[in-house]
Amino acid sequence: MSGARHETGPGRFEPPAYPYDRLEEARHLAAGHDGGVVDLSIGTPNDPPPAAVMAALADLTDSSGAARGYPPSIGSAALRAAISAWTKERLGVSVPPDAVAACVGTKEFVATAPQWLRLRRPDRDTVLYPAVSYPTYQMGAVLAGLRAVPVPVDRQWRIDLSAIAPSDAARALMLWVNTPGNPAGGLDDLAAAAGWGRRHDVTVCSDECYAEYTWDGPPRTILGHGFGPDGLAGVLALHSLSKRSNLAGLRLGWYAGDPDLVRYLREVRKHAGLMVPGPVQRAGVVALGDAGHVIGQRDRYRIRLERAAELVASVGAPAPLPAGGFYLWVPVPGGDEWDFTEWLARRGGVLVSPGSFYGEAGAGYVRVAMVAPLSAIEVVAGRLAAGGGMYRRA
Repeated sequence: MSGARHETGPGRFEPPAYPYDRLEEARHLAAGHDGGVVDLSIGTPNDPPPAAVMAALADLTDSSGAARGYPPSIGSAALRAAISAWTKERLGVSVPPDAVAACVGTKEFVATAPQWLRLRRPDRDTVLYPAVSYPTYQMGAVLAGLRAVPVPVDRQWRIDLSAIAPSDAARALMLWVNTPGNPAGGLDDLAAAAGWGRRHDVTVCSDECYAEYTWDGPPRTILGHGFGPDGLAGVLALHSLSKRSNLAGLRLGWYAGDPDLVRYLREVRKHAGLMVPGPVQRAGVVALGDAGHVIGQRDRYRIRLERAAELVASVGAPAPLPAGGFYLWVPVPGGDEWDFTEWLARRGGVLVSPGSFYGEAGAGYVRVAMVAPLSAIEVVAGRLAAGGGMYRRA
């Protein structure tokens, strides 16, 4: 099995360096350009959020007391109804509001779910996750004192369930899948993942926060593929307004699926005091009821992806467009992703993420996030053209 396993053991825990903190040298190189850094390293949306959402957020005069009292940890009835309606309309799956609950952004859920699930199943000690993926899948396991075991991905960057060792399956507490995938944009077979979980009695958590930016076909969800008459048992899906509606700063996400698991998690999370602020919940209802701003954002990301693909090809690093998501996953000529990262910073004043941030199997690639406006990407193109020449490993 490719990728490093993290085994817990005795001794004082020291957290590893946060991946993006390791980019300071490249950031310094990029900052030397007139006009400064064009930061395409972190997937932080920079486009404006919907005006109606911001108006709802700013309105503190309502009689509901959203800004005064403690908000419901599970999400208000209005928010959960809006999530249920959006799931039916956009994903084609009926999920009752009682099988939905809010979280303080999905990263918080990813990082804490393993410890809550371990309390329920102390006989399981392993978290499985794609070998090229969002780093918090691994860190959530580590922070819970569990084994973090990467699962290889195929040539299309989809998780390869056949590569899971029987011994790891027998110890698995949960399996993470991510569609569209971060960083490479792969689209997993979610029905197959749900079936694998059913056969091995493992909860399958599907991170679907980029679902609105699925380019190859409609958005995919694991909901409806679980067992039982409603297809929800054994699976959880995560969604967020951070990417969909450019509202990362509001920290509003949700999880939906297995009614028994949702009930358990929302009760545990109440005790932990995990609550989305009331005004944010109210603004989320408005965001979920508006599909128009998502259509506009899809167009912006698609145009930027196509232009960025032209840009990296022009310096000798052609990259395919992703099947989903708003990242360009670029194979590095010669395979040294740190050298290419620094070359792009020095020549183009642009900051990207080395592929090894997303697992050892990501080495030899860089991730380019389409979070800056097209005008900023054109600035990078101009700088690279002025520098002349193709990339060659130093």
